[in-house]
Amino acid sequence: MKLNQEQNIERVLESAVVVRWADLMRGTERGLIHVEYGFFPSGTLNFLEVWASVTRGYWLLACSYWMSPSELHGAAVHFDNGYQSEGFAQVLAIVMQHQKAFALPLNLGRQGWLRITAPTELESIAAAASVRSAVDRVNSALAEPLLATG
Repeated sequence: MKLNQEQNIERVLESAVVVRWADLMRGTERGLIHVEYGFFPSGTLNFLEVWASVTRGYWLLACSYWMSPSELHGAAVHFDNGYQSEGFAQVLAIVMQHQKAFALPLNLGRQGWLRITAPTELESIAAAASVRSAVDRVNSALAEPLLATG
């Protein structure tokens, strides 16, 4: 799969949150989402956590995604505290399993994070287009080897 420097993985993750805002904020239009991520030594993402705050100063873990299992957690997406979003889980799986299709953030030796505020209607429209583009990019990259051998 080709590395694509045009679409940044942080923007794709932010767009996925915006597209599934209602699921992650339980229908509330206000609030904040905090996405925290950590790295493997290779520079790819090892995990991410999505935290939701409907009430100022009060955060709940909505979900986490781990690339490899441990005694404390399994691999893939896991929702917590009653949160659930099949659509968000699908986008996370595509992005996390195909990270090299996107420009990755620099590993500065610490965890990275994104803070996402309630989106406007225009931001929601742009986010939906960004997610569609990301999914299409991964799907077309996966099809390239099949077309070359066919």
